[in-house]
Amino acid sequence: MTRPTPIDEEVPFDGRSLISETDLKGNITFVNRKFVEMTGYSKQEAVGHPHNILRHPDMPKAAFEGMWKVIKDGKVWDGYVKNLRKDGKYYWVDVHIVPKKDENGTIIGYIASRKVTDPKRLGNTIIQYKRLLAEEK
Repeated sequence: MTRPTPIDEEVPFDGRSLISETDLKGNITFVNRKFVEMTGYSKQEAVGHPHNILRHPDMPKAAFEGMWKVIKDGKVWDGYVKNLRKDGKYYWVDVHIVPKKDENGTIIGYIASRKVTDPKRLGNTIIQYKRLLAEEK
């Protein structure tokens, strides 16, 4: 799947339940209707593909490295993410990722839900992400 060319146009997230699930490698196994509406990808286009199809180039690698460390340890991760839609536009979300476990407590995947970002915290996050991106170059 090819990534769209980013367009500097935000699509506001209204906070309604946006859910996705992935396997241990980050491949999408489930998306809900709000995911389809917000991202522009159909369920058929999304399921089976890496969740990073939504990764916006403004997102620093360090943000996701930290996320993976936390969730692989079986802990919950919360953070702000700028996602790239299929049409090239973007949206910001406050993401909450929970490890999905089987009856034996073994992690079998991850469940991500999103909520609306806090404007003040988002402003600070954007500054931090720009600094991290500059350090990556």
